[in-house]
Amino acid sequence: MPLTALEVIMAATLRAPIEEHPDLVELRARHDRAAATPLALLAGLYLAASPWIAGGNDSVTLAVTNLICGIAYMLLLGGLGNSYERTHSMAWAAAAIGIWTCVAPWVVTGDVAQTRSITSNLIVGAIATLLALAAASGARDRDAGRRDLGAQPYRSMPGNH
Repeated sequence: MPLTALEVIMAATLRAPIEEHPDLVELRARHDRAAATPLALLAGLYLAASPWIAGGNDSVTLAVTNLICGIAYMLLLGGLGNSYERTHSMAWAAAAIGIWTCVAPWVVTGDVAQTRSITSNLIVGAIATLLALAAASGARDRDAGRRDLGAQPYRSMPGNH
């Protein structure tokens, strides 16, 4: 029995389940990678709490700066940034936060007499910068891979291979 025009149109517009869409698969993979690497989240958490952990909370301005930078760093690299498209630029912003963390003891307080706060900021700033640079490199590689895959259309119709 021949197919009617309506049946032909309906067969041509059938789509694969949304769970199989390449963009959704990539988004899930990003979330899995973000959940698998909590090191950036821990670095941001330590940065936020470092004035109280390292005992260098004599300088209120440095404590507030570290708190704000730690929270921003956690939001950028600790999982939230990985769920959006501009991961590459967010990672560069997180690297800037890491660099700022290294120089903040001298910029916000002038002459810092607390060796513990300087050492803490230098170590966590270097680690945060390296993690952000690694994330920027990974985001660039993923974006390049997505552009290569983007040339291939999403084939959802049965028999369209």
